[in-house]
Amino acid sequence: MSTTVFIVPGSIGDPAAPSGGNRYDRRIAEESARAGMPVRELPLDGAWPDPSGAERARLSRALDGLPDGTPVLVDGLVACGVPDVLAPAAARLRLAVLVHLPLADEGGLRAERAEAYERAEGAVLRAAVRVVATSGHAARDIARRHRLDPARVHTVEPGTDRAPLAPGTDGASRLLCVAAVTPRKGQDLLAEALGRNRDRRWTCVMAGPLPSEAASPGGPSRPTFAERVEERLGRHGIRDRVRFTGALGPSALDGEFACADLMVLPSRAETYGMVVSEALARGVPVLASGAGALPETVGRVSGGRVPGLLVPSGDASALAGALGRWWGDGALRVGLRAAARERRALLRSWRSAAADMARVLELLHGDRAAAEGTR
Repeated sequence: MSTTVFIVPGSIGDPAAPSGGNRYDRRIAEESARAGMPVRELPLDGAWPDPSGAERARLSRALDGLPDGTPVLVDGLVACGVPDVLAPAAARLRLAVLVHLPLADEGGLRAERAEAYERAEGAVLRAAVRVVATSGHAARDIARRHRLDPARVHTVEPGTDRAPLAPGTDGASRLLCVAAVTPRKGQDLLAEALGRNRDRRWTCVMAGPLPSEAASPGGPSRPTFAERVEERLGRHGIRDRVRFTGALGPSALDGEFACADLMVLPSRAETYGMVVSEALARGVPVLASGAGALPETVGRVSGGRVPGLLVPSGDASALAGALGRWWGDGALRVGLRAAARERRALLRSWRSAAADMARVLELLHGDRAAAEGTR
């Protein structure tokens, strides 16, 4: 099999810009190299999915420089906002697009921007030969919303690195939420739920980047989402019990996981939720919303037991109630920890994930061979 070019965001190796998508891309590339799979990583800097003219031109030059028929896998963050660049390239390259999250599903977007993202993404994915999604739920959603042949949409779920069991703190009180502080990740819902449990004994760490929010042109500045979350915590009188860490490097994040008694992810949309697997890899139970693929990611163990608690997406009251059950029921906590440790043993490796990706790339190379055979 000839080499596949893997185009990824330039931030892939930036410790100040951690994301599930970047970790996925890097680990797939690393495991592919270990397995002797010919994948050449090509990072491109840019404000993806809204690149400048110069960044857009750089992507166009990179694609133009590849010989006709080259198999190319492009991260959707780079690809899906620029159909004017990707669609012409797809006419001569064997193009696959890896969709970590549909662009329109990012929270806090104005309706017209979300609609523009949806149109652009659909044009790119319909031009591609293959599409890769990170969960079965996401693959079905992408095929439906963009009118794609489901046979062209493939699922390659993330793997999970082995990790030591987390000792936790006291088994109940330390909460950890690992996610960029954005509307999609739902930290405002968590702030409200914590406020309704302010009489309980707890502390919470919110670990993740604090993205800025630009003011509208010519308009007044507006509070960032993180500032709005902090304001809500202040209204409840619990601001001093929540620590925002910003982006953390691997060792610092490992330290936060080690102290966690419960991982909380109240997302409004999620195509997989890698931090859930990372918590379970340490035997930490999870409280998550039922958004997207999260129920699949949390999973089940023997007897159908769930290694955590699931609540409806966007429901602060349900989240507050689940936290109350966690703190109020010692037997529940013991059972959830046991289920989390059982689930830990069932998590798949990045080596397995890379093997799944290799099978998709083999199809992409087969598409190339078939196309050459018709000339």
